[in-house]
This record gives sequence, C-alpha cells and structure tokens, in this order.
Amino acid sequence: MVLWFLALSFALVLLVFDSAALDYRLIMAGSLLPWLNFVWDDPWVLHSVLFPVGLMLAVMVFGWGRRLVQRRWLGLPIGVFLHLVLSGTWTNKEVFWWPAFGFDVGEAQPGVAPAVAAVPLEIVGVAVAVWLWRYLGFSDAGRRDRFLRTGHVDRSLLR
Repeated sequence: MVLWFLALSFALVLLVFDSAALDYRLIMAGSLLPWLNFVWDDPWVLHSVLFPVGLMLAVMVFGWGRRLVQRRWLGLPIGVFLHLVLSGTWTNKEVFWWPAFGFDVGEAQPGVAPAVAAVPLEIVGVAVAVWLWRYLGFSDAGRRDRFLRTGHVDRSLLR
C-alpha cells in the first residue's frame, strides 16, 4: 500500500494546510517511515504516538532559532502522524499509546486493514495520485521540476 500512504498524505496536507511553503516530499517520506518497524520485527515502536511526537520535538529543538529549518523538516513528523491515521493504528490502544499501557504489546499489530483491503486502498491511492497530478498541473515540466527539487507546489493553484 505505497500509493495509499504517499498520495493521501500529500493530498490531505495540501487540502488542510493549503501551503505552498511545505516540503511535501518530506510529508510523503514521513508517511512511509513507520514501515522501518518491520525490519526489526517490532511493529509498535514507530507506530506509537510517542515516535512522531518525539520526532516533532527533535525538529523543533534542532531547528531552534531557524524557522525555515523547522518549517521544512516539520513535514516528516506530520507524515508519520498521517501514517498512524491512514493505517488505522489509532484503533489499537496497546500499539498507538505504547508504552502508556505497558511495554509488552504481545501479538498486537498496527492497523486494522486486512491484506484483502490492500488492493482497494491502493486503487484509491492511484486515483488520488491522478487527481493530484492534474490538480497541481504536473504535466507542466516547470511545476514538476520545482516539486522534485524543492517539494513545493505552485502557489497560484492554492486558495
């Protein structure tokens, strides 16, 4: 479910924040970051709310006094928060609130979507990606190159 996370995190932040200054590449990267959990076979660590909160705190502390640095890197924890929402992790209190309810989560898995739901969700991701491509005018090489270089979208397309 790659496009489900990439396209929906991009679209949701674009529609909610309506900002041309955010780096949408970092938001999309953040939406995939919790998948690193499965390398260690511990799905609750990066899927707990503790991780994006700690990541946001780190961005704010390391960017102290440098507003542009903070604004740029803030996309990473926002993307992680969106992963927790889009994966349904928030429905599993042992994983989402880890370690508030104890350090042992047993066999708990993040998310609620069974494997059969992956295909329909990925189709939704494709549809949202197509909508973003058209809405943001990425068929224009200049807009597409600007996005790839900076992560920014054309301000004239926003409200």
